[in-house]
Formats: sequence, structure tokens, C-alpha cells
Amino acid sequence: MARIDVRKTYKLFIGGAFPRSESGYSYAVNDAKGKFVANAALASRKDARDAVVAARKAAGGWAGRTAYNRAQILYRVAELVEDRRPQFVAAVQQSEGLSATRAGAAVDAAVDRLVWYAGWADKLTQVVGNANPVAGPFFNLTTPEPTGVVAVLAPQGSSLLGLVSVVAPVVVTGNVAVVVSSHERPLPAVTFSEVLATSDVPGGVVNILTGSAATVAPWLASHMDVNAIDLVGVAGDDALATDLEVAAADNLKRVRRAPAAEPDWTVTPRLDTMTDFLELKTVWHPMGV
Repeated sequence: MARIDVRKTYKLFIGGAFPRSESGYSYAVNDAKGKFVANAALASRKDARDAVVAARKAAGGWAGRTAYNRAQILYRVAELVEDRRPQFVAAVQQSEGLSATRAGAAVDAAVDRLVWYAGWADKLTQVVGNANPVAGPFFNLTTPEPTGVVAVLAPQGSSLLGLVSVVAPVVVTGNVAVVVSSHERPLPAVTFSEVLATSDVPGGVVNILTGSAATVAPWLASHMDVNAIDLVGVAGDDALATDLEVAAADNLKRVRRAPAAEPDWTVTPRLDTMTDFLELKTVWHPMGV
């Protein structure tokens, strides 16, 4: 007997759980050839606010963990992506229209990128922080600290490698993230959220919303409890990027500006992918005589 297809409707990932969109709306996700694949939840303003609340709740505990522990957790995420490689390859292949070989290379690069950032977790302070020379009997020490809740507009083109490349540097440095996935290619992000839910990442550290960045991003850019925003997901849309920068100025958010075009994600990242979302704290301490 011919069986009936089970049409999936994927949910959001907020606070470690998978709620439906508060709006009740979803949208059709097609593969690169225009064939229906699944439905994805269409995130609303309320969903974005709930994600920020979940992120803020998780921020203190995540920032308080040792850098070594964050490295272990990110490495565990890499292991789970590796374990589910066939599923990720299929999702990237559907989303981006790549051959199996190129999709596999993208998944492998995403795993390597997670491992690369995990390796930096307990080394970045030694590179960025320093003991400052001062004229007086004082120790003057500068150390980086996480900025807090970071809104991340994921790349629209690179559905997995690009996503990992913007989320990993945010969380490995102790920040928490509210991520808006690629609108047309959300399924690798949904699969990635399933990995996060079954790994050691505490609920709320990474929250993933599916939907339109043009719709959800203004609410995140103007949200007074969001400390920073990465605009890479609106690359090439100068008008929207400018509007988001203006909205972000209301509470002096850190802003990673939108590039003219989506970057080449296969290039080894620079340290500013991490330092852009860090604050530098300088402490003075009397020196013993």
C-alpha cells in the first residue's frame, strides 16, 4: 500500500524547549529545486521577546562557567554534529542545492569550526588581556568579559557553516545568543537546535528562531535587554541594515555591521569574531611594598 507522507512542522528553540510560535503561523520550506520539504514556525515579536528572556536567564550561569568547561561543551556539540553527519548532509543538500560531496564538505567544515572555537575558549584571555605598565605602585590588569545577550542574524546563504561561524564565537566567550536562522534555508538550523537540546549546552544559552530577519530583527535591534547584534544576515540590504543600526543605538548596543555581501565562510576566522562581543575590564590593585 502507498503510504501518506508525514508532513513535518518544525518548531522554535527557546530556553532549551521546542515551543510552537505564539502567532500560530508557519511557512512552507522548499528545497533548492522548489519542492516542498516541511513547514517551519514563523517567529513573532512575542517569540523574540521570550527568547531574550530565556537568554537573559541563562546568561549569568553560562558566563560564570570556566572557559575550559565551555570548551568541553562546544567540543561535545561538534561530536554530536559529527554523529548526525548524514542528516546534516541531507539538510544542507536540500537547502543549498549542493552535491553530496560539497554538502559533506560544508558539514565537515562546520564540525572543524566548532572545534577551532572550542580550542580558543581558555586561551583568548591570555591573548586579549594584559598587565598594563603604569607609573605608580599598582597592578593594572585588563581582562575580557562577555557582553551579555547577543542577537545574531544568521547568514541567508550558508545554512550550516555560516550559522556555526556566527554562533560559536558568541557562546564560547560566555555570551548567550538569540539567533534568527536563514529564512529560506532554516532546516539545518532546526537540526542544529536538536543537537543543542541533546548536548550539554544549558537551556537558553542558544535560542533559534525561524522566520524572516526583516520582520524579527527590528524587534531584537530595539530590545533594551539585548546587548549586541550581528547583522551579517542582512548582508547587501543597506536600507534595513541602517534601520537596525539606528534602532540598536537606543541602548548603545555593540553592532557588527552588515557586510556588502555574505563572507566566504571557508576562510579561517579572525579573532575579532570573538572580541567584537567582549567588554574589557581594567582593575587597579595596590602593589605590596
